[in-house]
Amino acid sequence: MTAVRTESSAQPASDASFPPGFVWGAATAAYQVEGAAAEDGRTPSIWDTFSHTPGKVRNGDTGDIAADHYYRYGDDVALMKDLGLQAYRFSVSWSRVQPTGRGPAVERGLDFYRRLTDRLLEAGITPVATLYHWDLPQELEDAGGWPHRDTAHRFADYAEIMARALGDRVGVWTTLNEPWCSAFLGYGSGVHAPGRTDPAATLRAAHHLNLAHGKAVGVLREHLPSTAQLSLTLNLHQVRPLGDSAADAEAARRIDAVGNRIFTGPVLDGAYPEDLLADTAQIVDWAELVHDGDLAEISRPIDLLGVNYYSPTVVSAAAEGGASTRDDGHGASEHSPWTGAADVAFHLANDQLTAMNWAIDASGLHTLLTGLAASHPGLPLMVTENGAAFDDYVSPEGLVNDPQRIAYVHAHLDAVRRAVADGADVRGYFLWSLLDNFEWSYGYSKRFGTVYVDYSTQRRIPKASAHWYADVIRRNALPGAGERG
Repeated sequence: MTAVRTESSAQPASDASFPPGFVWGAATAAYQVEGAAAEDGRTPSIWDTFSHTPGKVRNGDTGDIAADHYYRYGDDVALMKDLGLQAYRFSVSWSRVQPTGRGPAVERGLDFYRRLTDRLLEAGITPVATLYHWDLPQELEDAGGWPHRDTAHRFADYAEIMARALGDRVGVWTTLNEPWCSAFLGYGSGVHAPGRTDPAATLRAAHHLNLAHGKAVGVLREHLPSTAQLSLTLNLHQVRPLGDSAADAEAARRIDAVGNRIFTGPVLDGAYPEDLLADTAQIVDWAELVHDGDLAEISRPIDLLGVNYYSPTVVSAAAEGGASTRDDGHGASEHSPWTGAADVAFHLANDQLTAMNWAIDASGLHTLLTGLAASHPGLPLMVTENGAAFDDYVSPEGLVNDPQRIAYVHAHLDAVRRAVADGADVRGYFLWSLLDNFEWSYGYSKRFGTVYVDYSTQRRIPKASAHWYADVIRRNALPGAGERG
């Protein structure tokens, strides 16, 4: 069983190099790449239901086939090896291994992940398993979903199944990926599955996701070897006030509370922030929601914190007449998911945009990492997602040139390198994403992959950025000025 290195990397990085042992990887998510949506015992998740609901996903796209990774994983692992990837961060489809979210596992589902991890290990690639990347079994949603406390208990049972099945193969585990999206986009704005728009349900979901994380950490500690490393991945918002006014500073504080500290508070500090509780007191009864012992469970120590970053969040006090319709960075726009902060407007940091209309600003990643290092000294960090969508196409010569992505990743890797030099203990970087895939409510209209996928044939074409990233991995350093990599 392999794991990421355990010694600190908080040391100056010379020139453009990264510390020895820095982990280089790429990431995907089950519903976005696997396909085989109804095969080998798998039952619908909330994303199957949502994507099959007319009007919810662009062009009526679904994840039924996606990138066909369920059947093409062997070729995909060979591609990872060719690119020199040292780690692969994948997620497990809960409804593939425990179809109703309750009861015994389906061995055929578990066997897929056994085969995948075996193939990774044979290729010398560290498997990094995420238990939950937004695909709740539909039957659990029908029973109340994340706003229902019992879902956290069901998640702990699922974590035990996975620990028993893959504990001898996987040394690095993530409980949840971006619980903010699950709660606020799934139950607040409704632009993600299950598509609900209920402020109280949003906050209840956030607490029960926190509780599910804590319960899963307890179960994993019990059933995994002592060398296993446990983590949580958060899409922490690098929040900036638009101007210098007290009103804009107050807007930033409120967004920081519901965007960041609603998770970092209980997980890392053992308590929900008092200002968050005050801001949302009219929406949910926190004294009823948080039971005795919950915070102790939620704050069980973790070995790594995963950080996902794409773009900063710039806010101001809302102008008279309503809030801005600026995209919040995860696909929500006019339907504000910011429960308890409805009087806040969102703005672009600059006019350099990706195909998602997200501002390109690598300085936010440096600020985020160094801020975490300052607020939680000694906490190891991993950049578990970072990347960009651009309008990629195959040239007549059969190539996919994506210089904008290379520039984006180069700038963000330089931000990581500088954060390490400034004392942040960053252990590795996972590019999002390995493959073009089903991009949630955008369907197949947005391409984040460093490998192009022709969905009609499932042909894989490494983009120029894939070859560039392979060179960075080989060097353990960024190319110098004027080098193409």
